[in-house]
Amino acid sequence: MFRAAVDIQPACLGLYCGRTVLSVNGSVETYGDCGVCPRGQRTDDNKICRECMGSPDCYDWLYLGFMAMLPLVLHWFFIEWYSGKKSSRALLQHVTALFECSVAAIVTLLISDPVGSVHIRSCKVKKLSDWYTMLYNPSPDYITTVHCTQEAVYPLYTIVFIYYAFCLMLMMLLRPLLVKKIACGLGKSDRFKSIYAALYFFPILTVLQAVGGGLLYYAFPYIILVLSLVTLAVYMSASEVESFKDLLVRKKRLVVLFSHWLLHAYGIISISKLDKLEQDLPLLALVPAPALFYLLTAKYTEPSRILSEGGNGH
Repeated sequence: MFRAAVDIQPACLGLYCGRTVLSVNGSVETYGDCGVCPRGQRTDDNKICRECMGSPDCYDWLYLGFMAMLPLVLHWFFIEWYSGKKSSRALLQHVTALFECSVAAIVTLLISDPVGSVHIRSCKVKKLSDWYTMLYNPSPDYITTVHCTQEAVYPLYTIVFIYYAFCLMLMMLLRPLLVKKIACGLGKSDRFKSIYAALYFFPILTVLQAVGGGLLYYAFPYIILVLSLVTLAVYMSASEVESFKDLLVRKKRLVVLFSHWLLHAYGIISISKLDKLEQDLPLLALVPAPALFYLLTAKYTEPSRILSEGGNGH
């Protein structure tokens, strides 16, 4: 039996259990039993399921941007890795990967609520547990479990899976035809290796989002900064870049450098959220600092020089 007042009903236990609004008669609402809220809703302070009418804030969009960048960066890495020195053929694949991910992102936004608009409505993320509601199903009598698992961070959790599905679908439709046409110089087993790699990393990214989505939401700015610094140092070391002159020898090195600078800037913006522009914008001046530090100190850490100086010392 349903009643119109919350305070005369049994308590609705659990962090994410709530009562759905069945009908509204003037100022009187009729509520259902305590249970899971429908998708796109979450409980308010009175344990009533309310539709989420907010929009993602700046940090939410930065998080979605990070999750969207992951498959694109991995596509580019494996295309470059397996293309060898055939840079002209790799360039077309890079552009195709960018096109695939861009179209997938636009389509994902268009089919999200409200349908047909790139604007999406969302529930506000309040704490880490919002990402793991399945861990907070209550057991009032310690025997029966009330299942209230829901997407409290709607749609930040599921929209990533939808995006990855479209990325994979577009890749399977476009990339094999392109690779078969342009990669004639490669062996039959080599020409599709970048596609095979995607068939491995997409499931890994999906599991990563499913298990660690909440942790990634709070940690991604620092992950970007650390990984971009490490990969830049590894690349410059492997490419034997020790001076500004070495950077200018090949355009590819400048492209890699500027790409890492963009990642540095993205990480800094994500950490600061640009809440106070006059204080946060000067932090972007630190973007070139790691590369400059590497170039200025690389000659002093050359292994052959260290060994020779050590030998002279003896």
